[in-house]
Amino acid sequence: MLDLLFPPADAPAEFTLVRASRRAMATTFEVAVPAGTHPDPVAAATAALDLIDDLEDQLTVYRDHSEVSRLNAAAADAPVPVEPQLYELLARCAGWTRETDGAFDVATGALIRAWGFLRREGRVPAAKTLSAAMSRTGFRHVVLDPDGRAVKFRVAGLEINLGAVGKGYALDRAARLLRDGWGVSSALLHGGGSSAYAIGRPPGEPRGWPVRLRHPTDPDASLGTVYLRDRGLGTSAATFQFFEYNGRKLGHLLDPRTGWPAAGTASASVAAGTAAEADAMSTAAFVLGPAGTETLTRLKPALAAVVLADPPALTALNLDPDSYTAP
Repeated sequence: MLDLLFPPADAPAEFTLVRASRRAMATTFEVAVPAGTHPDPVAAATAALDLIDDLEDQLTVYRDHSEVSRLNAAAADAPVPVEPQLYELLARCAGWTRETDGAFDVATGALIRAWGFLRREGRVPAAKTLSAAMSRTGFRHVVLDPDGRAVKFRVAGLEINLGAVGKGYALDRAARLLRDGWGVSSALLHGGGSSAYAIGRPPGEPRGWPVRLRHPTDPDASLGTVYLRDRGLGTSAATFQFFEYNGRKLGHLLDPRTGWPAAGTASASVAAGTAAEADAMSTAAFVLGPAGTETLTRLKPALAAVVLADPPALTALNLDPDSYTAP
């Protein structure tokens, strides 16, 4: 989880923020713009939040009319053309699945349903149910047609679920609108306590926007502070969505490779060039654990990560003193 530090500790005394927020994607999105840096920050923030509303309507699996729901309903029968930017997102997700050896995968809707996490009714599925869900899980069953920007499923019952990346993608799109459409040069956007994107830096803080990484179980502790400047940050943890089974805590973050909830990680935060990639890679880091995340950050040196193992052991990767303050 993320705590957004407003204002930064070294900000000028007159530093204030114009903040606008709205519920979307089962969380609260907020846009914060330093006062005096834009002539109409309220209008700009409202436009960004309107766009996030539109993207929720496109991406959600909880509305039958959404583009993703219609894709899931039809793509096993024939290729389905999709909106160009949605196609681009799915192509990026396919690449992230390859880069993480399947630790991140959005073609897991059947698996999420089997475990009851779609409706927040977690349960251990019967072996037959889990096996059937696994046969309908994995981006390897998805065919992307770049010429027609179309999507085809090789197996019936496969479902795309963009819950692991949708908030970050919405933040990226909103940030692009603010920067390119409204001329905003400094802002911090976030979606709840898990996803954030920083435009520029706030007054008085050359390192960027400070975001504190909240400890997943100790409300009085943190995992350090990350400074963001034209970058995204995602955090994955099973702090709230989990259930107890035979004395074991089973969280909603599933390992697509095994079909079971990931274990051995308490929290994983990743900074990346976009909030969508940060979300995807924080999910992968949670599944992979510290050792796997270290390998991932060697292969992708633009990523930075903070991973808390379970039992507790903190690992910080690709972070320097200008971008991270340890707890």
